Amino acid sequence: MSTRPLTPVWRWRATMAALTLAPLVHLVSLQRLTGWSTGRASSRPDDPTVDDVALAEWVDRVLGWLPWPWRRTCLKRAIAIHALLAWAGRPAALQVGVRREPSGELAAHAWLTRKGLPVLEANPSELARLEVITSFGTEPSA
Repeated sequence: MSTRPLTPVWRWRATMAALTLAPLVHLVSLQRLTGWSTGRASSRPDDPTVDDVALAEWVDRVLGWLPWPWRRTCLKRAIAIHALLAWAGRPAALQVGVRREPSGELAAHAWLTRKGLPVLEANPSELARLEVITSFGTEPSA
């Protein structure tokens, strides 16, 4: 559970990010999408009123309520939270990785990192099994 509830303004921002960015992953390149969503926000000062965990929980809830093209996937979740963290003055990098399953199928996952460490991931230890194929956005240096 989060330590602080989201303010109504941040709930609104998170809802709008989920509603607008999630379907765009089907229409726009990730490079362009991450550029749009974080371009002007990257120089914002840290907003101490927003709790990252509460923000992620709200995005998960909104994406879970909606049908396709909003339905929650790791990529849609990551892109929405990526933009919101930038707006909160806490930029992160969006990573996309793949792994080969024992069955031979290719599995992919998208997640966020800050200072090289996973951010807001339920099972960060699972990420070690993935090979990063691309990264978007900037994150603070270590």
